[in-house]
Amino acid sequence: MECRDAAVSSLSWALLVGGAAFLLHQTRRGHAQYGRYLPAQGRSLPAQSRSLPARLAWFLQEVPAFLLPLLLLIWEPQRRGDGTGRTLLLCTFMLHYFHRSFVYAFLTRGRPVPLPIVLSAATFCSLNGFLQGHHLLHCARFEHTWLGDGRLAAGFLLFVVGMIINIHSDHILRSLRRPGETVYKIPYGGMFEFVSGANFFGEILEWCGYALASWSLPTTAFAFFTVCSIGPRACQHHRDYQQRFEDYPRSRKALLPFIL
Repeated sequence: MECRDAAVSSLSWALLVGGAAFLLHQTRRGHAQYGRYLPAQGRSLPAQSRSLPARLAWFLQEVPAFLLPLLLLIWEPQRRGDGTGRTLLLCTFMLHYFHRSFVYAFLTRGRPVPLPIVLSAATFCSLNGFLQGHHLLHCARFEHTWLGDGRLAAGFLLFVVGMIINIHSDHILRSLRRPGETVYKIPYGGMFEFVSGANFFGEILEWCGYALASWSLPTTAFAFFTVCSIGPRACQHHRDYQQRFEDYPRSRKALLPFIL
């Protein structure tokens, strides 16, 4: 059972509504203008001056989701009896963003990211980092039997599997190019044998597992927003691969193996 908190409720519903709106926008207007979809004129010198190098961009936009929960965890004045469960879940959330901020960000070889996208992502990560941290540390309540709940075990298993898929898929994508290369190639191996957006599929599994383990509105809202925001990206990549390569595997789906 959870305490009633206006900030938690408002931000959770904002994620739900925002996710649905983002999905609708992507469906109607198409892909976001960055990475491989950046228009040719967007790669001119004036436009590049309004962009950040990929490594710096990823670090700045992802790190708030790690630092804000960490600060809340450090400043929490008193542990309640169910503190183990709350801390365990929050550390699960922080583990993903530690990797994205301090490992993935310094390994990526992506194109420069437009500054407005970096600012938008950093704002989202800040608000969501506060939401997840504040909810788990100050609002969530867990029964004493929670650590033996099947939802917790299944959720953590799903999170771990998703994170492994996500990290492995990113490694495959980075390995496709030598330093300095810009040509696109077909990824093979791992979950790429089944879906074009293997990295997106892994991240969606992570947050669905996180939501299942915590069984709350804020975590479910975040999982829903993730599906709505990166699910369409996987479908766009799938169409792009099919257009670029005549020999692209026809059995490969966009996001969900054998389904979508």
